[in-house]
Amino acid sequence: MKETIIFREYERSDYQALSEIIEETWTYDKLCSKKTARKMSNAFLNHCLTNQTYTQVALVDGVPAGVIMGKNQQSHKCPLKFKLGFLQSVFSLFCSKEGRRLANIFSCFDDINAQLLKKSPIKYQGEISFFAINSKYRGQGLGKELFQIMAEYMKEENVRNFFLFTDTTCNYHFYERQGMTRRGEKKHFFEVEGPFAEQTLFIYDYQFQ
Repeated sequence: MKETIIFREYERSDYQALSEIIEETWTYDKLCSKKTARKMSNAFLNHCLTNQTYTQVALVDGVPAGVIMGKNQQSHKCPLKFKLGFLQSVFSLFCSKEGRRLANIFSCFDDINAQLLKKSPIKYQGEISFFAINSKYRGQGLGKELFQIMAEYMKEENVRNFFLFTDTTCNYHFYERQGMTRRGEKKHFFEVEGPFAEQTLFIYDYQFQ
């Protein structure tokens, strides 16, 4: 039987499924306990919700299988409910030593992303702040369709260009196939329970003709 695929805006009922997609995609559970990994995923999702003006969730047979969130820089205003949700999730994460350690690791990534953005010669009007697909549904065209929906939104908003951050833990070549340009990159070494891990962070952008 063919699966039913629907695209719609984010709803509160999507929260748990999207948090699970984040945990799976960024493999937080390899760095900490399951409980802390879930708290980190919640904090990440809540942060993304504060940083968007438009969302689209892909539902496969009624279950969230992918999501994209984007922002028109000019019209962005964060609703109070998302601010409070983010603050609550950060407080929960920082209540444990393990949570604080994990947050410190990923705060370095935020600093590097800020550096990449600063070095870009382009002044961006839009951003894709969150984009992820459940591994079960990758390779079926969901990501491409979500990207096209977001690009159309940006175009309708008269956003001339937009950017996103990604890294080597993701299928970053996907963005090149969608016509995006790699504008900068930086390697980062971070310590995980003794050994050092290497990761390269990228900034990609898209400009309408």
